[in-house]
Amino acid sequence: MQDIDERAARRSERTVALLFTVSMVATIAFIAAYVALPVDKYIYVFPIGHISALNFALGVTLGIALFTIGAGAVHWARTLMSDEEIADERHPIEASPEVKSKVLDDFRAGAKESGFGRRKLARNTLFGALALVPLSGVVLLRDLGPLPGTKLRHTKWAKGKRLMNYNTMQPLRPEDISVGSLTFAMPEGMSEEQHDFQTEIAKAALMLVRLQPENIKDKRELDWSHEGIVAFSKICTHVGCPINLYEQQTHHVLCPCHQSTFDLSDGGRVIFGPAGHALPQLRIRANDQGYLEAMGDFPEPVGPAYWERG
Repeated sequence: MQDIDERAARRSERTVALLFTVSMVATIAFIAAYVALPVDKYIYVFPIGHISALNFALGVTLGIALFTIGAGAVHWARTLMSDEEIADERHPIEASPEVKSKVLDDFRAGAKESGFGRRKLARNTLFGALALVPLSGVVLLRDLGPLPGTKLRHTKWAKGKRLMNYNTMQPLRPEDISVGSLTFAMPEGMSEEQHDFQTEIAKAALMLVRLQPENIKDKRELDWSHEGIVAFSKICTHVGCPINLYEQQTHHVLCPCHQSTFDLSDGGRVIFGPAGHALPQLRIRANDQGYLEAMGDFPEPVGPAYWERG
């Protein structure tokens, strides 16, 4: 009917345009649902049962977006394009000039019969639908993980935070740390009941060793210590394992995972193993009440190196 009745053809064009427009709206709804719906919200959908509201919304909206593009294309082909069947003989792989000319003529004829140039409403809405659908995939890239920002460069340590004994949860005094001992500490205000404790302690874990000041070889390490007490990150700079083996006579600490060895009397530098750089040192002092406290955060990111570390 559309081949002989222009009004019917316009109705079909509007139907095609409506399907493409629905696809655009569904794509926008997909993005809105992804941003607005929390990942822990569940809804009841009969007969499926309780499912994630986010997954349900994403599946429905993306399904509608893709389906309506396909339905619009099929409706366009069936109602607005020619349905003449043409049989063509097989030809060699290398086309002859006559075949090339025929292909171009057929293409121009097909383009003319499709009304692609004349049916501007259907054409433009198709372009809009095809342009928006890929945004669904782009938005999903966000699930690769939240952007870290500067979180990898900072820990819970800050100026004035007292050093808390990791085992007793009591603030440390210089007299609590004897020469040759290894003590583990964490920042004041942290608690194992906090939901982000494991994440934060993985960056803020600290080990304290008391050396004779004359045995400290690195000048900055000596300046950042207090009465020979030095504070270094407990996190190995190879793959992030916790360091807990200390050689009292050599002042070396050993990572049990891959045997990276660091010299705590010489700026925490690497003397053996696959670790790429020295352990970050935390500058400490004793406050007016006699407790050890940090004078700021680590001067560099703790733990393993990463591509933008600097």
